[in-house]
Amino acid sequence: MYNMSILVKVVTMNYIKQIENLLRKNNGTLVTSDLTEKNIPRVYLSKMLETGKIEKVERGVYVASDAIEDEMYYMQKIYPKIVYSHETALFLHNISDRTPFEYSVTVPSSYKVVSNLRESMKIFYIKDDIHQLGAMSIKNSFGNEMQIYNIERTICDILRSRNRIDTQIVTDALKKYVELKGANYKKLFEYSKLLNIEKVVRNYMELLI
Repeated sequence: MYNMSILVKVVTMNYIKQIENLLRKNNGTLVTSDLTEKNIPRVYLSKMLETGKIEKVERGVYVASDAIEDEMYYMQKIYPKIVYSHETALFLHNISDRTPFEYSVTVPSSYKVVSNLRESMKIFYIKDDIHQLGAMSIKNSFGNEMQIYNIERTICDILRSRNRIDTQIVTDALKKYVELKGANYKKLFEYSKLLNIEKVVRNYMELLI
């Protein structure tokens, strides 16, 4: 006959091992949807909380006790429609040395933004059909993948939303962009046309190039 206590212990250790593997894979960060994908009962999170192996940092978000909280990563895991943009994308592309005091994200116009997201981030809206225009994946300083806009889309975005962005940030970013060896003006103007700011972009570029 099976010893039930031993069987329960083995099952528990198996699930906890899977959670620890997920934490390692995500550089110390875990959201409850990760468990759902692996069919791991959430009760094992409670067990790990009790033993101090993980800490709860947000609703549905947990971090290994020896890891640093990666807010940008887990916010995108919770709200997969967001794409980091504008000042935040400038910083991540190293064409702005100003650390954003709040993260800027772009969402589709049809997306219902919850209050938690609205309170913690600067939200920009765009038509659904061009929401993914210029979107790309990068690894942040924690080693986690995030979705941001490429440089050309970002330049178009800051000009399109220039009334909501510090003038100095816009000016500095444009100057640094034209100095980039990899600046793709063809792509920049293609994006500007799709975003209905072609004339604005051309006017600024003519002054700088």
